[in-house]
Amino acid sequence: MSWPLWLTFFAASWAISISPGPGAVAVMSASLNHGFARGYFATFGLVLGLWTQLLVVAAGLGALLAASALAFAVVKWLGVAYLIWLGIRQWRAPARPMTIDAGGLARATRRRIVAEAWALNAVNPKGTAFMLAVVPQFLTPAEPLVPQYLVIAATLSFTDLVVNALYAALAARLLPLLRTPARLRAVNRVFGGLFVALGVLLATFKRA
Repeated sequence: MSWPLWLTFFAASWAISISPGPGAVAVMSASLNHGFARGYFATFGLVLGLWTQLLVVAAGLGALLAASALAFAVVKWLGVAYLIWLGIRQWRAPARPMTIDAGGLARATRRRIVAEAWALNAVNPKGTAFMLAVVPQFLTPAEPLVPQYLVIAATLSFTDLVVNALYAALAARLLPLLRTPARLRAVNRVFGGLFVALGVLLATFKRA
């Protein structure tokens, strides 16, 4: 990948990372529930999900999803179901004061936070569609493809890590305000509603 081409992709990566989506909601939700230090681990899961998507496309399975209506539908509805499940779980979460050392949600392991965020990004046909539509535009077929995919993965990972750190910090700053069950219940329902809305939006997504 040439230097000018990479700079173009680098700029596009910032726009992709900044645009709100399920990943941003997941990071902010985790940070509100667990504080910045633990909630930020959701970002690592999102990055792993991004690498999974890129690996799928690089291996040619992305082309299968694009060509097969059944395969696409299966992945799509798995993503819809997962988002809605996250939304219902967040909506029904106990209205306990959000403190880093509180019980319940605050005891969620980092591994669980990473795994759930990974699933959120990995089971997302919109991510595959994006990879199929955008990534090839920045590849040079005459050059080895593996190093180019690695550069793309590293670039997207860097911008995601930076942007989601800001989302996590913003959410964690709100943590001291959430000391009453009523406020916590409202926040749970806002984020629960956002997850469900994103699931419904994904359900309307159709292949180009």
